[in-house]
Amino acid sequence: MKIRKPELSFWQIWNMNVGFLGIQYSFGLQQSAINPIFLFLGAKEEILPILNIAGPVTGLIVQPLIGAISDKTWSAKWGRRKPFFLIGAVLGSLCLFAFPLSPALWFAVGLLWILDVGNNMAMEPYRAFVGDKLPDKQLSMGYQMQSLFVGAGILLANASIFLFQDWFGGGQEVEGTIPKWLYYSFFIGSFLSVATILWSVLKTPEIPPSDEELKEINKHKALPFIERFKMPFIEISQAVKEMPKFMWKLSAVYLFQWYALFIYWQFITPLFKATMGYDTSEAAAQAAKMSTTYNIVTAVVALILVPLTVRYGGKKIYALSLFGTALALFAIPHISDPVYVLIPMVLFGIGWAAMMGIPYSMVSKIVPQERRGVYMGILNMMIVIPMGIQTLTFGSIFKNLLGANSVNAILFAGVFFAIASILAMRLNVSKEENSG
Repeated sequence: MKIRKPELSFWQIWNMNVGFLGIQYSFGLQQSAINPIFLFLGAKEEILPILNIAGPVTGLIVQPLIGAISDKTWSAKWGRRKPFFLIGAVLGSLCLFAFPLSPALWFAVGLLWILDVGNNMAMEPYRAFVGDKLPDKQLSMGYQMQSLFVGAGILLANASIFLFQDWFGGGQEVEGTIPKWLYYSFFIGSFLSVATILWSVLKTPEIPPSDEELKEINKHKALPFIERFKMPFIEISQAVKEMPKFMWKLSAVYLFQWYALFIYWQFITPLFKATMGYDTSEAAAQAAKMSTTYNIVTAVVALILVPLTVRYGGKKIYALSLFGTALALFAIPHISDPVYVLIPMVLFGIGWAAMMGIPYSMVSKIVPQERRGVYMGILNMMIVIPMGIQTLTFGSIFKNLLGANSVNAILFAGVFFAIASILAMRLNVSKEENSG
């Protein structure tokens, strides 16, 4: 029997999503500060993609496994999803504190692996947590509220980078060392990672499982350890076989969308070194301003997208937003003024708000409640597989086909966003069409 979920107030949905602020602050540092740190520690531009392979690999393994395990978890004291994103937040917090103290490139790369495990452990159950709590009519609000905190978290992370450089920077770059001004952003992230998650954990009770779900959970607990160990892998395999057609179509959109996003995050700093003649610190600060701008837009428009998707449909708003992101990337390399180049970030911010909210609300409506965790994990696999492909292939494409030119890299990403927008027009949320 399906549990009837009560509607939540605006502030209850707000409190439920506050923890995403800390997770996304960490993600913002990964977007704008990790690759500059690699460059500070001596990495060559052409190896940046492979140095970022931690994200795709850990996301591919951790998120679906945690999703499947949390589906079969319940504690009257701790709940179902909360233990996982709390442990992930603590792990991420420790890594963020240690990151700017990295003495060498290999140490920073190793920390990125651990940080990604923590972030992925927190991210997936959080997506399922929102779906668990909200009735179908409030799912768009819930996931767009997450999108708002995505924008706010990344905004704070990136604003801290260029503000701290302005306040505490200056002086000549020393090869092989990380500037002291960059430390403060990571220390703040270390605090926010735990503090915001604790806010949501303490403010939001989870809905207990139904009698049928509880019976299934207890049956799972009674299995021998080896059977319980194998069960998440079996769950993932079965869920993929029975996956709604909508998710297969979405995977094609995600292939181009996330491949392009990873190119942007890796090559926006090298782009400003090439087009504006900046050193690494100046280019990193300009990249942070770009990210700050588009995340301000994301935070502002995230909830505005809710009535628009209701009126015009999620598919149309999503596709149009992706096309706008493509236009932004086509424009950026041709603007040399550090202020005017922020203008395309308005389109990028609208696109980012749509990407972080609309697909999750669409998927959450068509997957079964008792398997929401594993399907949210599979949705993340559709993100990290394109990222993994990008890290393995784009270094060679950048060097051999694009002339090791960061301008061409950003334009290449724009083409992929345009393709993603066309493929998004094939998305239809119909329970009859999407039945497994």
